[in-house]
Amino acid sequence: MNPEIDDLLPGRLLRRPGPPRAAENFPGVRIESGRLAEVLAPDAPLWVLHEGAIHAEGPAWQASHRRLLFSDVPNRRVNAWYEDDGRVESVIDPAWFPNGNAVAADGSVYHCEHGRRCISRSAPDLRGGPEPIVTHYEGRRLNASNDVVIAPDGSVWFTDPVFGIVMPAQGALAEPELAHRSLYRFDPASGALARMADFEQPNGVALSPDGRTVYVTDTSRALGEAPGGVPGTRHHVEAFTLGTEGALSDRRFFCSPPKGNPDGLAVDARGWVWCSAADGVHVWSADQEYLGCIPIAETVCNVCFGGSGGRRLFIAASTRLLAIDLRGG
Repeated sequence: MNPEIDDLLPGRLLRRPGPPRAAENFPGVRIESGRLAEVLAPDAPLWVLHEGAIHAEGPAWQASHRRLLFSDVPNRRVNAWYEDDGRVESVIDPAWFPNGNAVAADGSVYHCEHGRRCISRSAPDLRGGPEPIVTHYEGRRLNASNDVVIAPDGSVWFTDPVFGIVMPAQGALAEPELAHRSLYRFDPASGALARMADFEQPNGVALSPDGRTVYVTDTSRALGEAPGGVPGTRHHVEAFTLGTEGALSDRRFFCSPPKGNPDGLAVDARGWVWCSAADGVHVWSADQEYLGCIPIAETVCNVCFGGSGGRRLFIAASTRLLAIDLRGG
């Protein structure tokens, strides 16, 4: 340890302890179905938990530590908002351009890394740094893993588009080694990695509470945001039925938000899909009824449910971490 150098190291604190503030000019929840009104009050406040990110992504609730983990991709950080006092700290800094995060049943955390082009895993206390656990498929490097979710059986599902290797702010430029952009299933117990389905550019991934339905966003249209990129045509959510033997079937269109691209998404205990978009968070029932929207004047990148009561929707909205609370009961 060198005291002179240690004095130059940055601190971890990004937001001082204190209560959140209500977002200004929030117009309220847009209710399109009475079903949503039973769950989310039209006048529920939108809380600002953190400001100052460059690209907030990958929110994941870590119940063991009563904190919400989220990435700031270009800042190369994984941050944490703490429920007890509202402070925000950088907890993995620097990181390898992290995007999606997911918390396993034992409290360990899985990360999608654009920089190292891998799925990595951290201990529950995050000490020691993330260790790469999935780096290649059939001998070829992954593209740039983007989003990840843990299934009820403990398997790890993740998407692998090319955004992190074609957008310099999201990682570093590189040529893909794989000829496909796919959804994968990794079994931590056996180490088996299975390629489950191909897309133009898979992005967000989520599972229904019973683990029988898999949702994936395909957002190839977002390639137009890369320097010199040519946009694709896909900007919607697909659903699959997951069978008892682990195979996917009944691939089908599920929804598409009216503005922008669907990025990350979350499924609540009712099976409703809460989907990010350029103008907020849109909500569909499991039977594809459009229920309403939480309008936000900033592109929403990803969402998750959490909080000690499980009724808080956390929203990673570009430069801010936001939250809105569902009704009790």
